Amino acid sequence: MEKTLEIKFEHTPVLLNECLEGLNIDPTGIYVDGTLGGGGHSGEILKRLTTGKLIAFDKDDDALMHTKAKLSEFGDKVIFVKNDFKNMYSVIKGLGIEAVNGILLDLGVSSYQIDTAERGFSYRYDGALDMRMDQTASLTAHEVVNTYSREALIKILYDYGEERFAKLIVSKILEARQTKEIETTGELTALIESAIPRKFWGKGSVAKKTFQAIRIEVNGELSGLDDAINEMVDLLAPQGRLCIITFHSLEDRIVKQTFKDRTTDCICDKTLPFCVCNHIADAELVNKKPIVAGKEELKYNKRSSSAKLRVLQKK
Repeated sequence: MEKTLEIKFEHTPVLLNECLEGLNIDPTGIYVDGTLGGGGHSGEILKRLTTGKLIAFDKDDDALMHTKAKLSEFGDKVIFVKNDFKNMYSVIKGLGIEAVNGILLDLGVSSYQIDTAERGFSYRYDGALDMRMDQTASLTAHEVVNTYSREALIKILYDYGEERFAKLIVSKILEARQTKEIETTGELTALIESAIPRKFWGKGSVAKKTFQAIRIEVNGELSGLDDAINEMVDLLAPQGRLCIITFHSLEDRIVKQTFKDRTTDCICDKTLPFCVCNHIADAELVNKKPIVAGKEELKYNKRSSSAKLRVLQKK
């Protein structure tokens, strides 16, 4: 079993060098990896610490089990936490830590989750409709697909997948549901393909947007993300860095706006004749434009093609 996990958890961290540069690591500092996954980023951060510490978060039991073993050589330099990164502020404070020197978030789905058919994240493999990052959570993709109303499904596909064929796809889902429950990712993919005219298929799978939308709903990925980012900025020590990698426009929009609010003095409605918010910027952007993968990384890591890295520094 251990051998199988080792193979499944082969992982190429996205924008690795850019993240390490963005964090500007102090060997004696305290760092947080909010999305541990296969431990690619965490391992490289730990190599650069002397007396420093890394607190690593993940809500996936498989990721924690594997990566604890993988990073065991670093001993008590690393503290593992099974929790959602959105609870980072309270967890870090609960550990008696007042401030940290850097935080990293990689908001993508891990390679392991995508490539493990039974986790139900991918339209490329046939498996049970699951999509839970935390396998102890109650809501699954099966429940979303088979019990949500027409209106709710259309809204999810529009809002979280920006899927213009949402109504056609949902009609196919509701029609299929009348005969039997939709059980697998393969069944769902076939329904999506049957709903979208072939002339609109283009490159890649036409199921991508729908799968993204359902996954976001199952895991509540966008809910409270802005609040969590603000709390992370609050956790940073002076000159501390927050690095966030996004993979689609919805989450990147939230990161971009939250960073803008923290780095702008007045955030009042521009129609007001004078400032009433009295907001004072407490951070600054390290990179005004998002950092993307270079040609070399794109050659060996296709999943980096949609990645964007934004970096903020506390004043």
